[in-house]
Amino acid sequence: MSFSPHPPSLSVGNSIQEQRDRWERKRSRATKELVQTEQHYCQQLELVTTFFVEILKAKGTLKEDVREGIFSSIKSILSMNQSLLVHLENGYIGRGLEQFCSHLHHYNTYVDNISTANKMLGIHLKKNKAFRRFKKLQEARPQFSNQKLEDLLQMPVQRINQYKHFLQDLAANTSPDHPEFEQLSRAVDAVCEVSQRIQDNAQCHENHLQLCRVQKLLKGRKTRVLAPGRWFIREGWLKIVPPKGSEAKPKMFFLFSDLLLEARGCSPLSLSNGEKFVSQHAYPLQDAAVEKVFGHTRSQGGLLSLTFPRAKLLLMSSNHDDLNDWYQCLSSAIRKLQSKHTVVLQRDELCHRPLRSAVDHTNPVRKRNMASVEPWEHAQKPLAELECSTPKRTKQSTDAEQSSAEASTSSCVIL
Repeated sequence: MSFSPHPPSLSVGNSIQEQRDRWERKRSRATKELVQTEQHYCQQLELVTTFFVEILKAKGTLKEDVREGIFSSIKSILSMNQSLLVHLENGYIGRGLEQFCSHLHHYNTYVDNISTANKMLGIHLKKNKAFRRFKKLQEARPQFSNQKLEDLLQMPVQRINQYKHFLQDLAANTSPDHPEFEQLSRAVDAVCEVSQRIQDNAQCHENHLQLCRVQKLLKGRKTRVLAPGRWFIREGWLKIVPPKGSEAKPKMFFLFSDLLLEARGCSPLSLSNGEKFVSQHAYPLQDAAVEKVFGHTRSQGGLLSLTFPRAKLLLMSSNHDDLNDWYQCLSSAIRKLQSKHTVVLQRDELCHRPLRSAVDHTNPVRKRNMASVEPWEHAQKPLAELECSTPKRTKQSTDAEQSSAEASTSSCVIL
């Protein structure tokens, strides 16, 4: 029989107190690091504001709209962070963060503008010699420690991610009955929203660059890849298996969130277009279906069957991993597009139901005309994003004759 040297209630009390002591130590370390990094951050912001924003304003080297386009809301950010620093240094963490989060719209403005700011900075460095010289002189100051203006402009964006980690550590090591716990929790949520905004903006910018790259790869300007809401997914070579058993032909495919674009390579003998492609067919994914024909096992490649309302493709790859990735990407894109379209149609039906009932009683002929047009309009929405250049005759239904006449100037066939 064993005996404990301390009563059970005393042991439980000691363990709870030890946990609280650990929380307090971690909280103190996180607070100290937050204050130290905030002091350095405010110093850097003040340097940028003094030696760039204010002097540029006084000298008139840049016009006001250009200056605001580059530096955005950095002066407002400096003001709110200086106020936060005063609260942190005096130990009023919760109060300081609550006041800070009420002005986070200045950070939203800044992070939404950062891509434009970088682009505008590059443009005016090229064409404004006085600004280029001024920037070089200011960056040479010892206070900046050889940092470039491009790096200094990224500080508010980087600081938001630092706040996210600091505040999560503080909240995780603060007892729920602490008077600042609720303020810390709200601050974590507010900062995480701005951090997510930064990530979303970065993804949108990267996607825009990818769309521009693909656009430059395509010969001519009639095939329009850039379209609102379109996302680039992947690209690669696949062989098209013809229905009559002739030789499979390799084609370059570009997969987007709403479209599969088929293209052939330009002649390598062409000096100007040797690395470009000519778009041939555009397949909307709205009513598409994809299926593996071969390639379920770890064999040499396989086949994919793609079915569209007016066409069917049999695609082959000798690389099993590449084929599997194509299948996953196509399946995901089709599923997301169809689910989004279903939600939109359901919303439209709910919105227009009273209007259609009114049309029933007043003008039944007009209702029949509307019903005959609406499904075709919904089907044409994904197609309108792509323009083409060479006419190609295809057999279409009577309902589609008017649309095919409008697209007769295309370089690729939309199926």
